[in-house]
Amino acid sequence: MIETADKTTMLNGAKIFLECLKKEGVNEIFGYPGGVIIPIYEELYKDTDIKHYLVRHEQAAVHAAEGYARTTGRPGVVLVTSGPGACNTITGIANAYYDAFPLVVFTGQVASNQIGNDAFQEADIVGITRSCCKHNYLVKNVQELPKVIKEAFHIAKTGKPGPVVVDMPKNVLTSKTIFEYPKEVKLPGYNPNYEGHPRQISKALHMLCEAERPVIISGGGVSTADASKELTELANRLHIPVCNTLMGTGTYPANNELSLGMLGMHGNYWANYAVTHCDTLFAVGTRFNDRITGCLKRFAKDAKIIHIDIDPCSISKNVPVDVPIVGDAKIVLNQMLEELNKNDYETNASIKDIWFDQIEEWKKKRTRPTIQSDKLNPMIVIDKIYECTKDLNPIVATEVGQHQMWTAQIYKFNEPRKFITSGGLGTMGFGFPAAMGASIAHKDAVVLNIAGDGSIQMNIQELATCVAYNIPVITCIINNGYLGMVRQWQEKLYEKHYSQTQISGPDFVKVAEAYGALGFRVTKEEDIIPTLQKAIAARRPVFIDFIVEPFEMVYPWVLAGNPINKILMANCSDEDN
Repeated sequence: MIETADKTTMLNGAKIFLECLKKEGVNEIFGYPGGVIIPIYEELYKDTDIKHYLVRHEQAAVHAAEGYARTTGRPGVVLVTSGPGACNTITGIANAYYDAFPLVVFTGQVASNQIGNDAFQEADIVGITRSCCKHNYLVKNVQELPKVIKEAFHIAKTGKPGPVVVDMPKNVLTSKTIFEYPKEVKLPGYNPNYEGHPRQISKALHMLCEAERPVIISGGGVSTADASKELTELANRLHIPVCNTLMGTGTYPANNELSLGMLGMHGNYWANYAVTHCDTLFAVGTRFNDRITGCLKRFAKDAKIIHIDIDPCSISKNVPVDVPIVGDAKIVLNQMLEELNKNDYETNASIKDIWFDQIEEWKKKRTRPTIQSDKLNPMIVIDKIYECTKDLNPIVATEVGQHQMWTAQIYKFNEPRKFITSGGLGTMGFGFPAAMGASIAHKDAVVLNIAGDGSIQMNIQELATCVAYNIPVITCIINNGYLGMVRQWQEKLYEKHYSQTQISGPDFVKVAEAYGALGFRVTKEEDIIPTLQKAIAARRPVFIDFIVEPFEMVYPWVLAGNPINKILMANCSDEDN
C-alpha cells in the first residue's frame, strides 16, 4: 500500500529524504555536510521539523547515533558526505553491527554517471561496509528512494537489530518525482522468527525446574528486546541466580539477591565458578563470545544448555546447545511465563538452596588488590562516582580499557539502557560521543562518560559539539598516563616491556576551558564527591581529570584462552579442578 502526497507536487530527492525521515518519526539526526549532500542541507536550512547536530568528526556522528539508539530503542540516524565522510563512519558502523543496535547511516555519493571513474571524493561505500553492516543500498534513481528508506528502517530495527547503510548519488538528490511513501514493507526471504517453539519452551522449563545447580546468563539481547522485566520475573519465580555479560549489564537488577554480576574475563569470581559448575545453563540474548567463555572445551562442560536468541546463526555457533529456541527474548520469556502459569511446575527450591550456599562460599573470595600510592586509586574514584550519582539514576557511558572494566564491576545498574559501552569491537573513543547522543535523547538525565586519558583523546573534538548545543555530559577521566589495559598485559605477559603504552596527555582542564566547558582536576580522595556535585549542578559540559595510580591492575582476570575458572587474583591464580 502507498501513502501518497499531493499527486501534482514534484519534490527533489533531498526534500523526499527529509519527508521520509518524518514518516519514520525521526526528529533528530547527527551529521557533517559535504559537497554531494549540499542539496539535503539546503532543505534542512528551510525545515524546522528535524534537528541536526553538527558533530566535529563523522565517526563521532555514528557513535552519537548509537548512544541515542541504545538508550531509546529507536534507530539512530546519520548523514555524511561521500568519500572521506563515508569512510570515516566505518568504525562506528562496525561497532553498532557487533553490538546489534539499530542505525540508518545515509552517505552521499558522486553522481551515478561518475561512479567507477575515480571521481573526486568517490568511495565504494557499499563494498566497504558489506562485511560490517546488516544491509546496504546504492539508490539508483529518485523514484526508489522512499522504498529504500522505508526498507532500511524496517531492517535496522527488526530481527537482530543493526546498522543499515543507504548510499545516495548526488543526481538522486537533485532529481524530482512525485513523493509516495510505502505503508508497509515486503521483503521475501527476510522473515525473522519472533515466537519460540512450544515444545522447546516446555522442554526448557522442565530442565530449569529439575536442575539442582542452574544459572541464567543475561546478554545484551535482553536489553534490545526490552525483556528485563520478563527475565527478572522468571528468574525470581524459578529461584535461579543470574549473571550478566558486559552488554547485559543492568538487564537484571544488580541489587537483587539472585544477581551474580558480570561473568567472563574480568567478571566476578563467583559468577565464573557458578557457570563452570552449573548443571543447567540458560542463556538469553548472548552470542557466547570469547570474553565470557574463555576456553570453549571447558566452558560449562557438565551443563545442559538452553539458548534463546533472535539470530539463528548465533545458536550453537560457539557453544553446542541442547535446547535451542529461536525468537525474540521478550516474546519467548512471556511464553515461558504463560506456560509456567498454566501448569503445576515444581521448582526444586530446597535443592537450589544448597546451590546458593555454595555460591555464598565463593562470594567470600572478594579481594580487591590495590597498590599503596600517594595517587588516587582508580577503583575508589569509581566507587565515589557511584556513591555520588546512584540516586540520580544516571546514564553511564565508558570508553574501552581498564576504566571500562572497573565501571562494569563496581557501578551497580538496576535497569537496562543505563550502561553504554563498546562490547564486540572494543572501540576506544566510543564513550564520549555515545554519551552525547544519549544526553540528546534524554535531555533531563544526568549523563556521565567514564574515560581513560588515552581513549578520551580519540574523539575529544566533540567537546566543541557539546558546548555548541549545551549537551551536559560529565566526562570523568581516569588519568593514569598509560594505555592502561595494554600496559597491564605488558606487565604480566611481556616482562614489563611497556612498548608505546606510556601516553602524554594535555592539560585536560585547560582543554575544557579552551572549548568553553568546565574543567576540574582532582588529586585527593576527599575532593572527589564535592567536585562531582559541582559538575552535576552546572548542567554544562564538564571534564574532571582524576590523577590516579598508573600501575593499578584490573582483577579478577582470566587470561585469554584459559577456562573461566582459572582466575588471576593479584599475583596468584585460583583454579578449581
